Amino acid sequence: MKNTSRRSFISKTALAGAYGLMSCKRIQSDSPKNEANFKSRIHPLDGIPREKINITDVKVTLLSYETPREKQWIPSWIPPDYLWWKTDSIFVEVFTDQGITGIGGSSRYGGGIEETKRHIDSVIRPAIIGKNPWDMEFFAYKGENMLRRSAWAGVVSALWDIIGKACERPVYSLLATDNEPVTRIPCYASSGEVYENSVWPDDLISEALRHKEKGYLGFKFRTGIYWPYSKMTVSKFITYLEKLRNAVGPDFGLILEGNGLFSIQQSLEIAPALDELKFLWFEKPMTEEGPDAIDNYLKVKEALKTVKVSGLEKEMKIDKIMDWLETGAIDIIQPDCSIAGITESWYMARMAAIRNKQFCPHNYQCGFTTMQNAHLAAGNPNLLLLEICECYDPLREEVFKEPLLFKNGYIELSDKPGFGLEAAENLSSRFPYLPGPFQKKRT
Repeated sequence: MKNTSRRSFISKTALAGAYGLMSCKRIQSDSPKNEANFKSRIHPLDGIPREKINITDVKVTLLSYETPREKQWIPSWIPPDYLWWKTDSIFVEVFTDQGITGIGGSSRYGGGIEETKRHIDSVIRPAIIGKNPWDMEFFAYKGENMLRRSAWAGVVSALWDIIGKACERPVYSLLATDNEPVTRIPCYASSGEVYENSVWPDDLISEALRHKEKGYLGFKFRTGIYWPYSKMTVSKFITYLEKLRNAVGPDFGLILEGNGLFSIQQSLEIAPALDELKFLWFEKPMTEEGPDAIDNYLKVKEALKTVKVSGLEKEMKIDKIMDWLETGAIDIIQPDCSIAGITESWYMARMAAIRNKQFCPHNYQCGFTTMQNAHLAAGNPNLLLLEICECYDPLREEVFKEPLLFKNGYIELSDKPGFGLEAAENLSSRFPYLPGPFQKKRT
């Protein structure tokens, strides 16, 4: 593989063609140039001295916050009879005999908040007490059950935090095996949901302008009310996209989240408009399941001249993404540490990098998952942008004693050991768990 700096990697791929030189210069890291030669370590813990340390306990705390009615949103992928009425977080703590505590977060989308906690309490906790965190590869679940995988992901993140603290190194420095870590991480705002009193696309435009003013380098939005109910058409939708581009100007990144809702015919109709409007990428335009999925994605890629195609946010294993990478059906992969775990997500990002593919972690959750994904992003040479969920969520910003520092479009990571963050006090009393699913019937 030809050695490639992160700056040139970005400028030679999605942003150079899809966004123009002026925008390309804006969405770049200010980190020093680095050469990714993939020769130093083939695993982040290679050569890291093993400490004598044992796990003594695991604690899971479920957190919730009821979203104010005016900020509850209508999911775009189901009939508009439901509101997303609350936000949840699965906070994991792992304790050791050396007095080091690691923190992490499991995905709230893993198949059930209470079931995830139950699995950690009844299966994972007894399995790892007395074990060394360095042995995580040997006891962490490697299968394809999303609930179990997400449960382990939060625990494994806490183990990485322990190892970083024991070694007195940030997690991102352990993950950056052969490249300088990017501690100033470029971010894009992700939301664009529909609220009960939304006037679409006017509210979408005003939201995009707010994110631009805040310093974000791009904005990812959804498709509006579920199309079979809203009677939306591709031609009408493209008109809205044109209005959005005109409002934000040519130098602001735009990303369309398809949520797998479009058909191959709709995707092929939308593709030329995204090229013309200089979008950054088209995310999960169609379903990623089924025998025709890769062929359909290849057709959409062929129809796009500059805009990239992204996806695979829920994949949990390296082998599940290999066909996509080998066939060239995907340009940007989007693993999530709270689903696949840090280690497997690291492998996925590296598999993409060695094939000159880019990497943007899926990150539409709470502060603990953002913490993990930020370190994963910082440790890989092919990072493009980090997703930041901008839906109203105190569990993103108020779960730490000192929050992740976001400034002028970037998250800045410290050089403190582990994840460099401490959980705020009294979380369970401030954010008591609210049972039930995210969606509830509109009244």
